[in-house]
Amino acid sequence: MHLAEQEEFAEFVRAQHASLFRTAYLMTGDYQRAEDIVQTALVKVFLRWRQIQSMSQPGAYAKRIVANQTLSWWRRRSSTESVVDTLGDRGVPGHEERVTEHDTMWRAVLQLPPRQRAVIVLRYYEDLSEAETAEVLDMAVGTVKSHSNAAHHRLATLLDDPAPGMAHTEKRPT
Repeated sequence: MHLAEQEEFAEFVRAQHASLFRTAYLMTGDYQRAEDIVQTALVKVFLRWRQIQSMSQPGAYAKRIVANQTLSWWRRRSSTESVVDTLGDRGVPGHEERVTEHDTMWRAVLQLPPRQRAVIVLRYYEDLSEAETAEVLDMAVGTVKSHSNAAHHRLATLLDDPAPGMAHTEKRPT
């Protein structure tokens, strides 16, 4: 790799690292694992930099690698690790209600199955469209929609909300 290509790659890393890390962290919920995934993804990008740099969106390609690495980690983890159900009291008296709501939502997202979590992270935390999410996860748009729908219903169940995305209304006797 020529010096100019190395500089282009270094600039790419500076521009994309934060976004790639955020995606990996939101998908794993683990800071160190997210760093490992991003580093592995960047090594893979570096090894193919000549082909990747000519792409219209090399950042999207790198994000796809991060998503694939995360899904691979979930598969490996599911066969070797068990998650503890309770984390203990992490709350601090006096925090605002929105912090509590954020923590509650985040814990619920972490309970979603891997592909549903990936869709939710990319769609709502990364603000990707359904088509972009489908491209990153290498699945059909319809699959993204069904995973998103299933995730919304699962989150509603976890958060004890009987109607996801809808305002609560009282039933009136007829």
